[in-house]
Amino acid sequence: MTSPPPDDSGPAGDPGAAPRVLCDTRALAAAPPVAAGVLWKLTESGRQLDANVVRLAAGGRVETHTEPSLDVLVLVVSGDGAVGSPGGEPQPVTEGTLLWLPHGSTRSITAGDTGLAYLTVHRRRPGMRIGPPPGGPRA
Repeated sequence: MTSPPPDDSGPAGDPGAAPRVLCDTRALAAAPPVAAGVLWKLTESGRQLDANVVRLAAGGRVETHTEPSLDVLVLVVSGDGAVGSPGGEPQPVTEGTLLWLPHGSTRSITAGDTGLAYLTVHRRRPGMRIGPPPGGPRA
């Protein structure tokens, strides 16, 4: 017989655990243009996810990089562009495209002529903790 998994959803009765609307991605994407950058980010305490709405200006680019440990979901909320990977043809993306970027994948993102805004969602990275080295003395 096995025990049920621990409930990581937060303390029972915690008012912070109630569902709530965080933002309107269409309104963010339609806001007056900014050159590029994060338009919104999830900042709720106790969360298990990180999420951002990012805008790239027309022709803007997230250079080729590899994410070794996190799967990332990307939802294009406005504009168009392409997601590239080494040795593959760039995959065109437009409003409504949902992408899975598996951990270990190498990719780049390039905005089209009208720019690109997208939502990213992934497991939250643990914060940096300072402690003794492994096998070292404890305070």
